[in-house]
Amino acid sequence: MSLPHSNADALRDLLVAEKARVVIEIGLAYGSSALAIAEALVSLGTHGAHHLIIDPFQTQFDDAGWTLITAAGLSDVCSLERDRSQLALPRLVGQGYVADAAFVDGSHIFHNVFVDLAFLRELVRPGGLIILDDCQWPAVATAARYFEVNTGWMADSIEQQGRLRAYRLPARVEPRFEDFRPFGLDSLP
Repeated sequence: MSLPHSNADALRDLLVAEKARVVIEIGLAYGSSALAIAEALVSLGTHGAHHLIIDPFQTQFDDAGWTLITAAGLSDVCSLERDRSQLALPRLVGQGYVADAAFVDGSHIFHNVFVDLAFLRELVRPGGLIILDDCQWPAVATAARYFEVNTGWMADSIEQQGRLRAYRLPARVEPRFEDFRPFGLDSLP
């Protein structure tokens, strides 16, 4: 439920290297990843910085993550959308929202992860990063694998090994339906 410190440091370092100014985060829980993202944004200056956190279950954590963010004085950079990502992300697409990066650590159910990634593909600018936690879970890894195999997402190196996986988004081109390739984990080379 909480991103280990070493992975939080790796997340922060990725976003600083990326010079990300706008980041979408799916899942908040206890807030360790949100603090790492906010640290990256603040280290680059707060002008134009925005960290949009989407988590409908914050009340189940007694608002621990959001309380941590506000206590750290980060509510001017961070905002919390208390809705399911599968509902909030399409609204953002409709509003023309554009992010430099996204961090996904919400549902670990395949169809939820897949829908999140499909919408984040529309929201994160070409050349931006989508970073996922818990890719050791088959449902998460399989959802990400579809986008690698069928839309050209490229794995981006993470200096510090851990449970994170980062993908660089190519220019957005819709694949032809005739070009579909199986994408399950059993289809790995």
